[in-house]
Formats: sequence, structure tokens, C-alpha cells
Amino acid sequence: MKFTARARGWRIAAVALTAALALSGCAAEAPAASSGSGEGPVSGGTLTFGRAASVTDLDLHQQITANNAFAIDKIFEPLVSFDADGKIIAWLADYEVSGDGLTYTFTLHDGVKFSDGTEVTPEDVVFSITRHLEMEGSPLPIEAPVDTIEATGDREITITLKSAYTPFLSELAGFSNGVLPKDFGGANEAEFFKSPVGTGPWVLDEWDPNGDLSFVKNEHYWQDGKPYLDGLVYKFVADPTQLQQQLVAGQVDAVEQVPAANSAEVGGNAALQLIEAAGWSADQVFFNTLNEHFADEHVRRAIAHAIDRDGIAQATGFGTSEVANALVPTAIEYSANDQGYGLAYDVDAAKAELAKSKFADGFATTLAIRNDRPEFAQIAQIVQEQLAAIDIDVTIESLDYAVFKERVYANLDYDFMLNNGQADAPDPNGIISFQTDVTGFSKSYWTSFSDPEVNKLVEQGRTTADGPEREKIYFKIQKLLAEKAPFIPLSFPANLQGTTASVHDYTLLPNGSVRFQDAWIAQ
Repeated sequence: MKFTARARGWRIAAVALTAALALSGCAAEAPAASSGSGEGPVSGGTLTFGRAASVTDLDLHQQITANNAFAIDKIFEPLVSFDADGKIIAWLADYEVSGDGLTYTFTLHDGVKFSDGTEVTPEDVVFSITRHLEMEGSPLPIEAPVDTIEATGDREITITLKSAYTPFLSELAGFSNGVLPKDFGGANEAEFFKSPVGTGPWVLDEWDPNGDLSFVKNEHYWQDGKPYLDGLVYKFVADPTQLQQQLVAGQVDAVEQVPAANSAEVGGNAALQLIEAAGWSADQVFFNTLNEHFADEHVRRAIAHAIDRDGIAQATGFGTSEVANALVPTAIEYSANDQGYGLAYDVDAAKAELAKSKFADGFATTLAIRNDRPEFAQIAQIVQEQLAAIDIDVTIESLDYAVFKERVYANLDYDFMLNNGQADAPDPNGIISFQTDVTGFSKSYWTSFSDPEVNKLVEQGRTTADGPEREKIYFKIQKLLAEKAPFIPLSFPANLQGTTASVHDYTLLPNGSVRFQDAWIAQ
């Protein structure tokens, strides 16, 4: 079977906890990406994970938001994955790539089974990836120019590309390329995703799409002895203040996000642990280039000069955020953050740029923000004050996230906005494509921005082998984007999660997910 490539995406971060947290306790050193212990793992017990959004859909080829993605990746696993440092690693299969970069051969590990005990076959892999390739409107489609995918041995799958495509393994490592049984194991498709069968460490037990979800351990998991826990519960607590209080009280064992404002307090409480890891996300200002004001590059550049990114990072990151001077987060290869591409904070330069525009005397506009991200309200107030210095009168419009998605994503009905994006995999192509491809799922992250030179370089980046030449391409892309300013990266926030002190080997991945197959609770 032959396939046509489509644009892949950049998952939108869907949830953020939003409360002030008053904690006390003796100072304790906060672990980094993984909490560990001198003891050996203890089997048994159930870990309760507090989340601010419920799981609504488990179809891996039709979902993009964190609330669903980070349940899907507990059930379905891809052929390759990435570790806590963002390095691509073999997962369900070992792999080899031909010298010309066109042929990828995967060999399934011996004895990999689905959670119902049946063996995983190459035909299952072919079915899974083919479904993804053929899924119209998938928010995270495979963009690689796949020519054929075939079962070529008892445990072997061969994928052939029409042309070299360097990010292919990175794309395959995303949650949306998990393996499911051929023909859904004989089940009706809709029914299958209500009680899915996969290779992951967890099996769906009970699920309320408007409430909690519980997993039990996969007794047939291919990693011997894992998971150590008997169960994993996703506890839905819509009120972020209550969610934080439940962590302090030990009513949940972990929470999906700790606000930066509370990170020091969590890390300083001896009964808790702050889990911190470098992330693949960026908080940004985005311009609707269909708007008459923001279609003008000089206006966008003026605003970029007028915004103090350093000040915003200090005011809202509390030492956990890194100032963004380029689009690609520093935890992803070929980030140009240290190249000085971001337009410097300079009010005089901002006024000079605005004077070159059609709106030299200033104008009034509206900044849309999501009300589920309290730091966005603070950032918006800073932006409002700083743009007033160049005669741009900003009204802040705080929207419920459901309304925000409808207005911005569905209808492009906004002037400019604050938002955050989260990469799914460690290659810069994903982020770059999602924010520059106007024909893709997100319409250049809903900015409608398009530039022929950037588009040409993006294509070159996809086909150039990793190394200095590819780095030059991505540096040039990031420099052009900083100059044209269809969006302004503000900061790269760290991934921050919290657990009780009894939780061990809790490994936080750079996309914000935790697999939980290694986690255990001291009894």
C-alpha cells in the first residue's frame, strides 16, 4: 500500500493547575526528573494521580490534548520511544536504518504481548501505522513520505520512504503511533476504544469520561516484573486549590502540575517531593496575521521590542523558567536560544518600528488568554502595561478554555493571544512545522502566518541528515521567525510535578508524561 504524507502537529498543552499553595515543613532537597530511593522497588499498592482534566477519548489517532494523550500512552506503546533526556530509544522493537535513509527495519522483541495475552505480530504493527496514515484529520498525522509498510518476517516490519526524512523516528516515538491489534482484535472500532487492548504497562479498569479513570497492571507486560504497582488511578479534581490541598493531605500521591509560584514551597515540604524536568514547551504571544494590525510586520516587531521577556520570566517563573530567545526549547536539539535572535527589549526601537507601520499613532486591540493558566493573567497585565508605552491600548479578555478553543482554534476569532505549546517528540521539525505550516492542522498555530523562505527551509530541514548542516538550517529558520515575529516566544517553563515522599522512581519525561511502570510506593 502506498501513502501520502500529511502535516504532523504539536500537541497543545491541555491542563494546568492554578492555585496558590500554602505549605510548611522542614527544608528538603527536591529531586530532579526522577525521585529515587536507596531501597529496592516494593511491589503492590495503588498510586492516585491528581489531574485537573478528565480523560474523554482513548483513540490514539484522533487525540492531541494532554488529558487524553497521557492516558493513551499508558495503554498503547510505539516501536520506538524517548528517554528522560529526549533521546530516541528502541521500545517495542530494535531497528536499523539503511544508509540512504529510505528503509527502516524494525524487529519486535521476542515475547511482546498485548494485555489480553496474545502475541504482537508484524501484521498488528502494519495495521496500526496504516490506520494512522490513512486517518483524515488526525491532529498528529505522520508527515513522513511513507511509500510502503510491510510485514517482512516473523517479527520484522519494513517501512520504506519515498525520500529521505530525518525526523521519521522522532515522529514514530509519539504516543499516536502506539500498536493495537489488527482489526481491533475482531471488536467493533467504537467498542474497542471503550475497552482498549495494548502493550502498555496499564489496562483500563473503570472509566468515567466526566470523572475518574482507573488502571490495573498489565500482567503480560513485556518488561519483566513491571509495573510494580497493582493499580493507577487518575483522580479528576477540577478545582486546582482542592487538588493541591489533597496532595498536602496525602489524599493523592502525585499531581500532574505544580504552579511555578508554589515550587519552592513544595520542594521545601519534607512530606512532599518536587519533580522538576526540562520541558519541550514554550509560553508565547501569538498574532492573528489576518487581523489588519498584526498583518503588519512592523507592528509585530514593535511589540517584540516592547515586551521585556526577561522580566516576565522572572516575575512568573520563580526561577524555574528559561527566557526564550528563539522558538525551539533548549531541551530539543538545534535550539538557537543562545544565538541572540530574539528582538531585544528596547522601547525606543519599538517606537521606531511602529512608526514604520500603518499605525504609527498606535491602536486599540484585545489580548485573549485562557483562564485555566493563572500565570497568563499576570503575563497579560505586564504586556498590557508595556504596550501602553508605545501607544497600543490592550484590553485583556480572559476566556474559559472551552470558549478559548472555540474562538481561537475553530474560528480564528481573536486579535492576539497568550498560549503554550507542548512538543510530542524530540526533533525540532515538529515544533517548527506546527507553527509555520499554514496548510496543516493548526494553520501555523492559528496565526495564519506563511512565508516562502521559511517553508523552503523547513523542507530542507526534513531531508538533511543530522549534523552541522541541519543545525544551520534550523538556526536560520529561528532567526527568520524572530525577525518576522508571527509569534513571540517568552519563556520555556520547566515541567513541575509533585508527589508525596513515599513515591519513588517517578520519572518525568520532557513531554510532561510519566509512564509509571517504574514507580513504586514505600509501604
